[in-house]
Amino acid sequence: MRWIIFIVIYIVLDIYAHQAFRTVTRHSWIYFVYLALSLGVLGYLIYQFNVPDKQGLTGARSYAIGFFLAFFAPKLILFVLLFGEDLVRMVVSGFQKLAHTNQEYELPSRRKFLSQIALGIAAIPFASLLYGMYQGRYNYKVLKYVLHFEDLPDAFDGYRITQISDIHSGSFDNREKIKYGIDLINEQKSDAILFTGDLVNNTASEMEPWKGLFGTLSAPDGVFSVLGNHDYGDYVEWESAAAKRENLETLKGVHREMGWNLLLDEHKKVTRGSDSITIVGVENWGAGFKQVGNLNKASAGLSENEFKVLLSHDPSHWQEKVKKDDKKFHLTLSGHTHGMQFGMEIPGWFKWSPVQYRYEHWAGIYEEAGKFLNVNRGFGFLAYPGRVGIWPEVSVIELRKGPKPV
Repeated sequence: MRWIIFIVIYIVLDIYAHQAFRTVTRHSWIYFVYLALSLGVLGYLIYQFNVPDKQGLTGARSYAIGFFLAFFAPKLILFVLLFGEDLVRMVVSGFQKLAHTNQEYELPSRRKFLSQIALGIAAIPFASLLYGMYQGRYNYKVLKYVLHFEDLPDAFDGYRITQISDIHSGSFDNREKIKYGIDLINEQKSDAILFTGDLVNNTASEMEPWKGLFGTLSAPDGVFSVLGNHDYGDYVEWESAAAKRENLETLKGVHREMGWNLLLDEHKKVTRGSDSITIVGVENWGAGFKQVGNLNKASAGLSENEFKVLLSHDPSHWQEKVKKDDKKFHLTLSGHTHGMQFGMEIPGWFKWSPVQYRYEHWAGIYEEAGKFLNVNRGFGFLAYPGRVGIWPEVSVIELRKGPKPV
């Protein structure tokens, strides 16, 4: 039944899109080609979501989503503009009849002009979504931040952290591009590399082609990691609970094989002479998602005064628990949102994404009472196989001792 409703909505939008093409051009082959492509995209999406697929929103299914969005978003724009014009025409015609005037609403000329404008506007998301699938998903950006802490141990003044998040290896299909991203991470030459969860989409086997590459990540103080909500295998069906548990244990083993220090509600100290900072890692805790992370267990034995960097996949954990905790967590690193892989940003001035209506903290640096949160936009992608405006991110954070310069 839901597919029938979906198809009806799609066809209604297509009727308006078809009208726009017919109004602008009399070359019938243009709108027949459009109609064939549109119906082909719809059929491909329906097919992909009605065949068995244990891999979730990956592979061919993700491309079906991507091409569908590339056609659906422009159609929605065309519908809003042209249906709006129909409503205006109906209201004007109604008033003219009530006023007993013979003036006619100039539909053909107005319709053609509006169709031209609508098609021009609709071409923007169409081209952007296709670009996001072809190039945007590998448009890696290094974002650098300097954060000041008055209680940072002296020996760590200038300490550099590289954060990556949301690798989602099951979505990858271009080894050369992924290697470029990994090389970019290593080129930052930070003191430590911290990964904040979602290594895979669903299964540990997704990392088999990629663990050799990601195993080349290195830093003087090591690579530290935590689990994200996708790492637990909750979004696919398993033949048994034992198989699901085995998958999680295998994934933990992948972290070890790559030389990463996986923190499961635990912490590790990094020392410089007599000074130290503590890297704390919790399992996933998210509002509306899996909540197994235990902050008290992860920070057991630590005092309020010790400088702590917390790895917690979901930024809602910071909002709900971390920033209120009696033990001061100076810097929390999260990911999870991907910035929805779609939005607009002007660095230092403006950022917008639909995900902001779900998450208060969704991308970049946030600060409250001397406690900082960085939400990484993610290294990979999921479902829609691309990125538009919200590019894959490598965060480089430099810790400085003292107050923030005025």
